[in-house]
Amino acid sequence: MQIASHLAQEIRRLSRASLPTDTAELARYLIGKTIVREIGRGRLIGRIVETEAYPPGDSSGHAYRGRTARNQSLFLGRGFAYVYFIYGTSYMLNVTSEKKGTGAGVLLRAIEPIGGIESMERFRGTDKLTDLARGPGRLAEALAIDRRLDGVDLCADGPLWLGAAVRETGQIRRTVRIGIKREVDRPLRFIEESNPFLSGPRFEARGRHG
Repeated sequence: MQIASHLAQEIRRLSRASLPTDTAELARYLIGKTIVREIGRGRLIGRIVETEAYPPGDSSGHAYRGRTARNQSLFLGRGFAYVYFIYGTSYMLNVTSEKKGTGAGVLLRAIEPIGGIESMERFRGTDKLTDLARGPGRLAEALAIDRRLDGVDLCADGPLWLGAAVRETGQIRRTVRIGIKREVDRPLRFIEESNPFLSGPRFEARGRHG
């Protein structure tokens, strides 16, 4: 449900000090929080309902082989945007984690649109609400995210930032990650259970509480 415009203006920006340093803890912490995209015509706002953690040393993570020109934002410390292009079609938005100099991050896999929905619909070319930002590629497209936002400080005033929750968060469930080929059994995906905006087939939302 879209939030009232006055509430959209009152969302509190998260401080870096409030963000857990540990990657898995950060992935869980972000469930229920908001991601805010400032555009010329207003704000696009989504509740984060699905994340995946890619901690240090994870062979599925982009930092596994060390720092490169492409992944250097992953080493900035917690609370920055790491944006990359994949499959020749989609951008992906990650929140960096751990201490400065350690490469790790949290992939935002799905949001529940709650503000600026009409603009999201234009960016996505669809008015099907549950499909606007269900999956990381759709999420980035709905929020008009591309490589120009790579490295943006998500805890500072700017075009993209993390905000506090706007309502109570539901039960959080921890499961294995989706669509990877290495370290597939690690339970590093976090979801708000039963939220209709989750990505992937329904059976992939099953897992253990944590």
